[in-house]
Amino acid sequence: MFYKIFKVLCRIWFGTILGTRVIGAENIPKDGAFILAANHVSNWDPPFLGTFIEREVCYMGKEELFKNPVMAAVCRWLHVFPVKRGAADKTAIKTALKILKDGKCLGIFPEGTRSKTGKLGKAESGVSLIAAMSKAPIIPAAIINTEKIFSKEKFLPRLAVVYGKPIKFTGSTKDKEAMATFAQELMNEIAKLKDSAF
Repeated sequence: MFYKIFKVLCRIWFGTILGTRVIGAENIPKDGAFILAANHVSNWDPPFLGTFIEREVCYMGKEELFKNPVMAAVCRWLHVFPVKRGAADKTAIKTALKILKDGKCLGIFPEGTRSKTGKLGKAESGVSLIAAMSKAPIIPAAIINTEKIFSKEKFLPRLAVVYGKPIKFTGSTKDKEAMATFAQELMNEIAKLKDSAF
């Protein structure tokens, strides 16, 4: 219930007030497991990415968010689970795989952290690992201009989100080179989507 109420508020903010351009929402599967992978430029990105699709999105969130009891409760209501950054967090991976096994949507930012410049960064191989272990398809997505919200450059910028067609990683979890290559190919696809927005 909390997630649905929050989503309505986000649609008013991002959709009605900011007039976000939404492209490719028809590419989102109506049912079944999938990974939603996007670039990351702002703290607005997690709610923004899931606002314009019917499916609920579960996210990994840095474990620091869960140190405050109130913030931890809000995160759980919004389907966010903790992950230790900078290391292979087996518990977080197990949680991610359980979400996909249950036929839900897992939201991932392949870069692992926010870009401070707004430009795409290098993808970590974690997205490839989870894709290989779950066999779930990946929907690449591009987020445009959320880092400019309330900025000096543009107080209320022109926003867009583009959802691409599903792709799959068919390599092995033992092939680190293949996983790294796929992760970069995913970022290349996100770059193409980003360029197609305006």
